[in-house]
Amino acid sequence: MSTVNFNNVKAGDLELKDKVVAINRVVKTTKGGRAFSFSALVVVGDGNGVVGHGLGKAKEVQEAITKGIEDAKKNLIKVPIMKGTIPHDQWAKEGAAKVMVKPASAGTGVIAGGSMRAVLEAAGLTDVLAKNLGSANPHNVVKATFKALAMLREPVHIAKTRSLGLKKVFNG
Repeated sequence: MSTVNFNNVKAGDLELKDKVVAINRVVKTTKGGRAFSFSALVVVGDGNGVVGHGLGKAKEVQEAITKGIEDAKKNLIKVPIMKGTIPHDQWAKEGAAKVMVKPASAGTGVIAGGSMRAVLEAAGLTDVLAKNLGSANPHNVVKATFKALAMLREPVHIAKTRSLGLKKVFNG
């Protein structure tokens, strides 16, 4: 597998939309009874190739979501998008979650399940095939999807490193 190359982006002037992927209620039993708290897994993206994910924990659901959004803004990456899809297929693994992401022809739509769909749509991908192979734990699936998106390379960059023309990269 190739190395992960996180192309970090600053959240400065971006119009980011957030999507809550998972909310988990955590109960801690204490001497005085039960103490409830919440954790929220949130994905943010501008729909134009920039996407991030974050985890927020708090006593209230809304506070946890707000903290998750702030954390997600700190973990933004740039995803190469070509004609609404990705440049090449990619595998990634995080914990027990394995994900596969493939480019698709125009008009296919986003074929992905739950947590992966939120990440891919937030990134602005319109045509992509994705499959979760392994654990369905939303935290690990989101992290594996991010790892796969971060490993994607743009054809222009590949052409430069191989000293080839752009047509030669696509046609073999």
